[in-house]
Order: sequence, then C-alpha cells, then structure tokens
Amino acid sequence: MIITDEQKTKLIKNNLVYMENIRVKFGRVVALDGVDFTVGYNEVVGLLGDNGAGKTTLIKALNGYNQISSGNIYFDGRHADFSSPKDARSAGIETAYQDLALVNIMSIARNFFMGRELRKGFAFFKFLDKRQMNKIASRSLKEVGLKNIRAMHETVNFLSGGERQAIAIGRANYFGAKLLILDEPTAALSVTETEWVLQLVKEAKEGGLSVILISHNAYEVYDVSDRFVVLQHGKTYANIKKEDTNPEELIEVIAGRLEK
Repeated sequence: MIITDEQKTKLIKNNLVYMENIRVKFGRVVALDGVDFTVGYNEVVGLLGDNGAGKTTLIKALNGYNQISSGNIYFDGRHADFSSPKDARSAGIETAYQDLALVNIMSIARNFFMGRELRKGFAFFKFLDKRQMNKIASRSLKEVGLKNIRAMHETVNFLSGGERQAIAIGRANYFGAKLLILDEPTAALSVTETEWVLQLVKEAKEGGLSVILISHNAYEVYDVSDRFVVLQHGKTYANIKKEDTNPEELIEVIAGRLEK
C-alpha cells in the first residue's frame, strides 16, 4: 500500500516503532525483503512465524545488531540509526534473546546491571559498588515476583528459564525502557513458568511499556497480545488485530494456509 508523506509522518508520530521496507542481506542471502513493522505506544505485538521466517533478524535490525541494507527505522518519533545494541539500550530498547545472553559465571546483580555497572570512588580509583547493585537488583526483581532467590551475589547458573526472563523484565522496568523485546520467552519453560512470564508481560504493559513478543506458538501469546504480525520467508505475511482473529486461525496463517 502506498502512503503519502503526510500519512507517513502521522504513523511515525503515533507509533513507538515504525519500520518501513526493511531489507537485510547476509552475503547473497536475503533474510528480510521489504518488511513493514510497527509497534504502538503501550502495545503488545506478537511477532509470529515459523523458524527461519525472519523474526529474530527483524528485531536485531531494530536494536542495531544487524545493519539494514535498505529501508528506514524510526523509534519514538526519530530516525533511528543504531550502530550497536548498546545504542538501542541507551534509547530505551531492552532485548532478551532466546538464550537470554546471561553470563552464567557472573552474579545475578552483575547480569542485571550488565553494561551499566555502578561504580564509586574518585577519579581513576573507581570500583564496582556491589552493595548498591545488590540492593537495587534485589528490590527490582522482587517487584516482578522473584522473591525466593538466595542472594544477589549468587551466579545465575542455578536460575530457571522463567527466573532468567524475570531478570530481563525487571531490568527493563528499572532502567526505564520504552520497548521490551522478548525472543521466544516461553521456550522450554514449564506450564507454571510460562503463565508467570506471560503475566509479567501483562504487568509490563500496565506499567507503560510496549512489548514485542516473538514466538511461533499462537496459543501462548494470544491472550497477552494486542496485535499480531506474521512473517514468512523474510516478508510481512499478515498484520492482524486481536479482535479479528483467534489462536486456531493464527496457526493457519503462520502455516501459510490462510491469508488475512
């Protein structure tokens, strides 16, 4: 669909994320081919598609991990040309990948503050303020339901998958993120932990965050999402409001057996 400059300006203003005609290539392989994608303010978008559809590539283009070959990205009303995930985090984008990118041999608090460590001291003689980091991390994680962990100085390798997701969500809340991206957050979780993580997504929205929830499981993300974008073979296949579909129909769309 062709839009006017006036319509485009309005879309950029009214959406936290506005991505148009995004193309990403790795050598001769075209991973994304003209994808359009938006996320509204205080909206949860389920980004769906089979393995290899381009979901993770798209969010890595948004947060500066992948550089786009062509197209435009706008974040919070401004043209976004993030050169690294660090730039995206500074702008207010918090991403938790499927492997969560946590360092198992580091403490819970250090993982919570990864890249934003608190320091104290003078001039060139500064060192980590571990006590303050432990205090803040503990309080923030209790707010998202992590109440039974032993101590912030413990390493993260003993945490469950749901608890690891809680670290990402708690981190986003504390550092004032505007957008939280969760890549397959319920993969390999128990039923109880899946329910907990999805409840945290609801609470994140209630707290004012926008969320991109990447999944291939329509049933799990249906209740917490406001809208669904389905990718197929690196292209936008469908863009559907929650009230216009149901989980069974979404499965047919993801499989390419139904067009919306």
